[in-house]
Amino acid sequence: MNKILVIGAAGQIGSELTVELRNRFGNNNVIASDIKNACEDVMSGGKFEVLDAMDGKPLKEIVIENEIGQIYHLAAMLSGNAEKNPLKAWDLNMTGLLNILNLAKDGVVKKVFWPSSIAVFGPTTPKQNTPQLTIMEPSTVYGISKLAGERWCEYYFNKYGVDVRSLRYPGLISYKTEAGGGTTDYAVEIFYEAVKNSKYECFLNEDTVLPMMFMPDAIKGTIELMEADSRRVKIRSSYNMSAVSFSPKALSNEIKKHIPDFSMAYKLDFRQNIAESWPQTIDDSAARNDWGWSHKYDLKSMTEIMLKEIKKKIHVAV
Repeated sequence: MNKILVIGAAGQIGSELTVELRNRFGNNNVIASDIKNACEDVMSGGKFEVLDAMDGKPLKEIVIENEIGQIYHLAAMLSGNAEKNPLKAWDLNMTGLLNILNLAKDGVVKKVFWPSSIAVFGPTTPKQNTPQLTIMEPSTVYGISKLAGERWCEYYFNKYGVDVRSLRYPGLISYKTEAGGGTTDYAVEIFYEAVKNSKYECFLNEDTVLPMMFMPDAIKGTIELMEADSRRVKIRSSYNMSAVSFSPKALSNEIKKHIPDFSMAYKLDFRQNIAESWPQTIDDSAARNDWGWSHKYDLKSMTEIMLKEIKKKIHVAV
């Protein structure tokens, strides 16, 4: 088979996606890459290349040398950090994508996955059951770059026939890799702080509802989209993807069922304004109808697993 390259394999999504792809397709068929070393599971499980996706020449060399047929391009600067470094975020989020789309246009690779985000939506977007096709006026650098990326993906599909596929990820929650500067990252941080200290200071208001997803569902959906028959992939900008929506208060209450003395305080920062510009619930019926997307985990089951696994990870008695 043509091999798979994961760019951004040290990140929250990339680290877990790499491991799952190797489980499915074999360690020798999945090459991991990032600008820094990844976690032990990624580094020890197969080949790893140090790579800056913004540098097109070594990117192409690695693709050709390793006979890469598919690229999962996950390297990006997330919403919170992007607001601190707008131009750097734009360069990183756009240049890498265009380098990879051009490799596909030139026939060097056959298939590309690139993640979009609910950040493409903005204050004027309907908050409830946000449609697949709707008003998109993002107010953050991250959202602007993701919306531009969607348009580039669709353009390269329509103009050059590039087989590019994309999902608009909601907030992703994982116990394996800690938070990385996103607006929804409170929903990862809270679990670690609950286990370590039985308390957490949240940067969002207690009633701020946002779309969320447990990482195993996101990994499953990503691979299913990439493995779907191309005739079933009818949207080449990016598919809405959803699982569960909740607020910090609702998550806190669920954690208290397991850690009764857990307490939550609130100290809002600039991410509150970002969160208020995003949807609360997402209509992902297009993904469910076109290629069979479905999620498995709800708030209850996710919370149980997160607390159990974090206790194991940091050696707290279960």
